[in-house]
Amino acid sequence: MALLDRNRGGGLADMTFIDHLEELRMHIIRSVLAILVMAIVIFVYRNWIFDYIITGPINPNFISYRVLCQFSHWAHMGDALCMPPVKVNMQSNSFGGQFIGSISMSFILGFIMAFPYIFWEFWRFVKPALKENELRTTRFVIFWVSFFFFLGAAFGFFLLGPFTFNFLAGFQLGTQGTLVTFPTLSDYLDNLTNIILGCGLAFELPVLAYALTRIGLITPFFLKKTRKYAIVVILIIAAFITPSPDWMSQTIVFLPLYLLYELSIVLSVRVYKEEQKREQEDEWS
Repeated sequence: MALLDRNRGGGLADMTFIDHLEELRMHIIRSVLAILVMAIVIFVYRNWIFDYIITGPINPNFISYRVLCQFSHWAHMGDALCMPPVKVNMQSNSFGGQFIGSISMSFILGFIMAFPYIFWEFWRFVKPALKENELRTTRFVIFWVSFFFFLGAAFGFFLLGPFTFNFLAGFQLGTQGTLVTFPTLSDYLDNLTNIILGCGLAFELPVLAYALTRIGLITPFFLKKTRKYAIVVILIIAAFITPSPDWMSQTIVFLPLYLLYELSIVLSVRVYKEEQKREQEDEWS
């Protein structure tokens, strides 16, 4: 059965299911090639990237440690945000561990750096199926999706990463000092990847709220109704990842996550009003 699709010129063209799969395959291939190119560049400069970027959150001289401590003193909070330096010695327990780790590092960073292009390829595949009035509401979508993704990735790298690794590396079970933490390279890369990609995707919440409200799956009333539950969840997350139990350091982590939720409500309200206005205009026309 033929599927109805719109080409770039605005006309209509019949495309079979196989044609759609072929088009999707080309978008995927170009996205993979973009990741591969970025991964090769990163692999060439792997030593510098590993020393100054990958191991940044566990480096006692990392910029986040200095800035947070200076901010803590400037805000008259004492040493609440000053995290004690923790020396982390990683190990590779296999002959190919460092090589495999460098390959993994290259492709993960390659995906992050190529994310705007990957989403652009995805958007090129989806865009022809949208109507003209729907396209008008998706201006700058690539910019905003990429912006929030990189904002979340930076938040995870510069804030959550140092807090998390500092806390976990300094956590001691028992009082005799018989346990010493020697994480493997793959373990560290897995944790860092989860933090950066997790925050990058979590920061897409405003974009997701905008899209779901636009298609009618959620409303601002639903988001407002569940606000109290969202606050509890965010507080639990902030309490878990901060190195100390004082409320000041937890607030630093809580605020960005909560502001994202409030921004989602604001966007949802705006979109909901626009949809209501459009429906009224359609009824009168």
